[in-house]
Amino acid sequence: MHTAAPILLTPGPLTTSARTRQAMMVDWGSWDERFNQLTASLCEQLLAIINGASSHHCVPLQGSGTFAVEAAIGTLVPRDGKVLVLINGAYGKRVAKICEVLGRRFSTFETAEDQPTTAADVERLLKADPGITHVALIHCETSTGILNPLPEIAEVIARQGKRLIIDAMSSFGALPVDAQKVPFDALIAASGKCLEGVPGMGFVFARKASLAQAAGNAHSLAMDLQDQHAYMAKTGQWRFTPPTHVVAALHEALLQYHEEGGLPARHQRYANNCQTLLAGMATLGIRSFLPEAIQAPIIVTFHAPKDPRYQFKEFYERVKAKGFILYPGKLTQVETFRVGCIGHVTHVDMQAAVDAVAQVLQDMEVLDI
Repeated sequence: MHTAAPILLTPGPLTTSARTRQAMMVDWGSWDERFNQLTASLCEQLLAIINGASSHHCVPLQGSGTFAVEAAIGTLVPRDGKVLVLINGAYGKRVAKICEVLGRRFSTFETAEDQPTTAADVERLLKADPGITHVALIHCETSTGILNPLPEIAEVIARQGKRLIIDAMSSFGALPVDAQKVPFDALIAASGKCLEGVPGMGFVFARKASLAQAAGNAHSLAMDLQDQHAYMAKTGQWRFTPPTHVVAALHEALLQYHEEGGLPARHQRYANNCQTLLAGMATLGIRSFLPEAIQAPIIVTFHAPKDPRYQFKEFYERVKAKGFILYPGKLTQVETFRVGCIGHVTHVDMQAAVDAVAQVLQDMEVLDI
């Protein structure tokens, strides 16, 4: 069974349930009233996860999470705005690249890949540059698994009268964010992460007042969130062809999310997965890149074995043959690999993955296990 359908221990796409996959077996008309109701129900449920119905709109968008990040920046940052991009990994760098391509002025503040950005850093930077209008933060940086201190940073940004854009791609649905307690202009996530849907749809929780003022900002017709929301509010429909099967799968995944116990239960399962993984790898002598205090239970980066017989490609293929898909490292300074803790998997699956890694490293005659 594993050879035919390996378990994806990746940060998305990830392993989905049979019920979620089954939901994609039905074809939907994009203008059909039942599909419009499905979209509306989806947005309502997503808003409830962040307690955001009174303050934010949920604007869905076709495409991957990066599409939604670009749409949020392009729509909510005025053309004469300036973004402070906080970076401690590859996805922070991607936000900076988006700003560059869109022609939005920006500055960056980069810390080491194992160092969270601090609220004190942000306060100092905002006071030094009054031209900054927005701050972009990666909540959980998927390239390492590091968790940045969102509530503290958000408080500083609000106190300085600036606006916050949160890339919560890898954290939404598993790590709590309350829109009534954490001030933000936009929080961005996607279907194929902690909600355990399939890839193909992003969504942006945009502050109602900010979205209303955003007409004319967007660089792109397709990525104009203000226009997307206005059209949906008026007609109930998507402006352009919606990812119907992805929407249906996510709606079904959300039913299972609530059946499981919502965010607390999803967080606990992922935390159990993470603890099983960390403990098991430690017994093999494989060290995690991050200290536990800043390790989110989403994806774990491990130092690669130093033995010269270790080669990631061979390691990957051998572990895959045993039924598990791992992820390459994304760090530039040290050789690593990554193992995701999210998806329709349990601590039993994680232990089986650790056992597979142990057997593979023994077969490769890698010595430091």
